[in-house]
Amino acid sequence: MAGWIKSFFEKTKKGTCKTEHTKTGTSPQTTSSLSVAINGSIRWSKDYDVLICHSEEDISYVKELVSYLESTPERFRCFLQLRDSSPGSAICTELSEAVRNSHCWVMVITASFLNDPWCKYQMHQALSESPLPNGRTIPLVRNLSRNQYPEELRFIYYTDTTMDQDGGFAKVKKTITYYLEKICKSNMMSCDSVEQGCGSDYS
Repeated sequence: MAGWIKSFFEKTKKGTCKTEHTKTGTSPQTTSSLSVAINGSIRWSKDYDVLICHSEEDISYVKELVSYLESTPERFRCFLQLRDSSPGSAICTELSEAVRNSHCWVMVITASFLNDPWCKYQMHQALSESPLPNGRTIPLVRNLSRNQYPEELRFIYYTDTTMDQDGGFAKVKKTITYYLEKICKSNMMSCDSVEQGCGSDYS
């Protein structure tokens, strides 16, 4: 496992994204390949666009999902525990900080996920961080019957990729993009309101 993690997932930490954006006024990726709508500074206020919560038994499937998301024009920044956690840190601390440092959270819900206490821990951390169905928590179901779906997520629509993996991945991309567009637009409107308020003070 260590071999493919190193070869496929090796990359630098994303903590420099916000700094680079502040200095240059552009994203760390090529701006021509990104939608301006999700290129606002609020995006770079967190280290990751999306956290992938999954059981280690589903790593091959997750590898395909991450490859898809990180190769899109938006170049989504994904957090994976095996790749991005700091060696020597407490697992509970790493998982909690990963939730706080990510805009969205994809829950790869399988039978293995339901039997993994750390997956459930991270799921509960995400729901604690944002309990409303606002697009941040994205359940992705695979080879699971409807009655096995976690009770905690019953109020959130899920995507079933059992029969259509590519279509499911595309829906995940669309949901992440929509959420980032929403927060970037909201942040831009807030900044405009502040500037207008400041201008009226000096008029």
